[in-house]
Amino acid sequence: MARLAPFADRRTPLRGAAAAVLALIAAGGALAQTAAQPAAPAPGAQPSDPAPAQPAPTPPVVLPPEEEIPPAVAEAPPAAEPKAAAPEPPPKPEPPAKRARYDVAVLQALDKITAETVRFEAAVGKPVRYKSLVFTVRACERSTEEEATPDAIAYLTIESQPKAAPGKPTPAARQAFRGWMYASSPGLNPLEHPVYDAWLITCRAAAPS
Repeated sequence: MARLAPFADRRTPLRGAAAAVLALIAAGGALAQTAAQPAAPAPGAQPSDPAPAQPAPTPPVVLPPEEEIPPAVAEAPPAAEPKAAAPEPPPKPEPPAKRARYDVAVLQALDKITAETVRFEAAVGKPVRYKSLVFTVRACERSTEEEATPDAIAYLTIESQPKAAPGKPTPAARQAFRGWMYASSPGLNPLEHPVYDAWLITCRAAAPS
């Protein structure tokens, strides 16, 4: 059985291999430095043109500021057409002038049987007898200047009441007429009686006492 070489003899080949690797690394570094350096021109040779200079970097293009667009303005709604003014109401008519009132009515009566005619006065509010008729005037007035026809108008009542016979009670009165009489138109609202007729003549103020 062969004997193993001592431990020192076995490490020698390993040390030699390590030294060889280190030498190769060093040689590779020297070659890299030599390749990095520019080669010196040969004697008598003209120097070559220098490498073209790198163009300067182009400055960035500065764009002009964009024109500011004003904000959109909302269009105002079209102005409303002015409303036509409402027509003014017609002026109120002035109230008619009041008729002047008087204290006394002038009346005329006719007896159709005897053709007797009598004109008499009747004060407002005081009954006046003509034969069997009793006249009581309630109002008597004249037309105003604004009225087309001058006229006298009286409101009266006429009662038929015969006189009491001696020793007998007075018979009850019976109304024969009530309403307005017009002096200008006696037939407009006449007294209707089989024996008597009566109409208005005018109105006047009472005589001073």
